[in-house]
Amino acid sequence: MAERRISRWYFGGLASCGAACCTHPLDLIKVHLQTQQEVKMRMTGMAITVVKNDGFLALYNGLSASLFRQITYSLTRFAIYETVRDRLAQDNKGPLPFYQKVLLGAFGGFTGGFVGTPADMVNVRMQNDVKLPAHLRRNYAHALDGMYRVIQEEGFRKLFAGATMASSRGALVTVGQLACYDQAKQLVLNTGFLSDNILTHFLASSIAGGCATFLCQPLDVLKTRLMNSKGEYRGVVHCAMETAKLGPLAFYKGLVPAGIRLVPHTVLTFVFLEQLRKYFGVRVPA
Repeated sequence: MAERRISRWYFGGLASCGAACCTHPLDLIKVHLQTQQEVKMRMTGMAITVVKNDGFLALYNGLSASLFRQITYSLTRFAIYETVRDRLAQDNKGPLPFYQKVLLGAFGGFTGGFVGTPADMVNVRMQNDVKLPAHLRRNYAHALDGMYRVIQEEGFRKLFAGATMASSRGALVTVGQLACYDQAKQLVLNTGFLSDNILTHFLASSIAGGCATFLCQPLDVLKTRLMNSKGEYRGVVHCAMETAKLGPLAFYKGLVPAGIRLVPHTVLTFVFLEQLRKYFGVRVPA
């Protein structure tokens, strides 16, 4: 009897952690660019400044928080999306229509964004620390130390500062990544020119990364500003209004490094995920 393999619920979290280890420096530079009040540096200049001032390893500041974020945020959204999708596809005896993938991606991403907000906030703070004056740095030792100190110094609720924005961004990026990846892969396979191999995974994930970058960049900018704030914003709307004063393109500040970071991250995540599924997935009848 023919059979295929489906993902285990935790594969998405493992694949995302692997991708995060490769793309963390790009994520750090993106955060630095987004938190500039005025555009003073571009991507290359920011990278050179970080390395010159704090050394090469400064590009990996906040890696523990980034991995912790993937274990909470990405594991949750992938687990919801893939588990429900595979169950529905099994019941329907075929792929889900695109609108159902979008709805499922939005729900999984919103839930994952909320669960991952504390780790995300600590991640942003740890990445941004290197460009602050020495006396203003938070100097979190690692992700858990950061969360403990936020609770101790600012209260438990502060861990969820920007949770609405993070959840909304999570919904959009998951639609862009997971739903668009599934649809792009399905379309590529339906052409008959390519089989279910690494080239197909690369093409589909590249398309998904571009969609995700475009959809979530405005929310990503606002989320980063809210999480890194020290009380200067009264809420999401106030943050959006203050950002809008810098011009409409301020919402797409750091778009190129965001794309340069998110597209490779998306490609690596799905390449790793497909390999995990191929070699370690659950066998089911085709």
